[in-house]
Amino acid sequence: MKKLLLATAATAALSGAAFAEEVKVGILIGFTGPIESLTPDMAAAAELAMKEVSDSGKFLGGSTMVGVRADSTCGDAAAGTAAAERLITSDAVKGIVGGDCSGVTGAVLQNVARPNGMVMISPSATSPALSSAEDDGLFFRTAPSDAREGEVMADILMEKGVKSIALTYTNNDYGKGLAEAIATSFTAKGGVVTINAAHEDGKADYSAEVAALASAGGDLLVVAGYLDQGGKGIIQASLDTGAFATFGLPGGMYGESLPAAIGAALDGSYGQIAGSDSTGAATLIEMGTANGFDGANAYTPESYDAAALFALAMQAAGSSDPAVYKDKVLDVANAPGEKIYPGELAKALELIAAGTDVDYEGATAVELIGAGESAGRYRQFEVKGGALETIGFR
Repeated sequence: MKKLLLATAATAALSGAAFAEEVKVGILIGFTGPIESLTPDMAAAAELAMKEVSDSGKFLGGSTMVGVRADSTCGDAAAGTAAAERLITSDAVKGIVGGDCSGVTGAVLQNVARPNGMVMISPSATSPALSSAEDDGLFFRTAPSDAREGEVMADILMEKGVKSIALTYTNNDYGKGLAEAIATSFTAKGGVVTINAAHEDGKADYSAEVAALASAGGDLLVVAGYLDQGGKGIIQASLDTGAFATFGLPGGMYGESLPAAIGAALDGSYGQIAGSDSTGAATLIEMGTANGFDGANAYTPESYDAAALFALAMQAAGSSDPAVYKDKVLDVANAPGEKIYPGELAKALELIAAGTDVDYEGATAVELIGAGESAGRYRQFEVKGGALETIGFR
């Protein structure tokens, strides 16, 4: 049945050559805010996928795909919602890569995407709450849920011999969900969480928060925050006061800007970030080097994959209409079909046009489960010599 549907869509796409269009896709991520050091690479990767599609000449009868950037701010739901509305009303986008941070993403989904029937594929919104959010079949994500990251981090902590942790989280949907997942998984394995306390981003002084964390104690401090905001402030204040010397670093704390800001004192800290050791991951790193971005940076592979899935789903549907192509996202992302990797989007578009199934593996070994979220693998890292060093995958 899937092959018949793809063949029908391919016929529609080929017959629509006279109606070639410029298909705009929004890139709604935090170009300012608590993860701003990550977003240039994320956007560049998404735009590279779109360029690859456009240059192929095989997309929807010769159509092109163009990215339109918009700033979600990551932390301000009202600003992110307004940016998403502009993408739809002013820019007439046909899909949105994003949002990035979970709170903004949830607000955009409910207040903008659902009322307008707009498809979103987020590369980095990881809150477990998004797994069960009402989405009308419009929301997908190439990053795994934090429910899975909590399990992975608990395993790593246990393997390191950690018996107790102090835990602090950024006071938003992302931080709350991740902290709960970590605490639940760690205690289920016999660990002790001495304190689980929120912190606010944007403060100049975190001495009070660190004093409470230090009073509770623990073998190390897990910081479920943002590398360019409060998470960094908590770590610096902890080091300044001698409260903690080693830190557990979940995904929001991954990025070279953190060891660059903290210095050698961060050496020995460790954590995990969504990531794959697949063939596609290595290919994207090479493509990124050739195109001026870091293909291994946090959520950069997921951004390339999100943009690619838009193109392949549209091709499979023979339409850039979100109401039509939304039902094809899972088809092109999962088996059965010929596996497709970064740099092979032209091949994928040609196969789809010929009525052949594709299974998009991409840069992150894409497999969308449930209502459309990544099954997820994780890159385990440590800070050594002032840099982030990958030590394995899970």
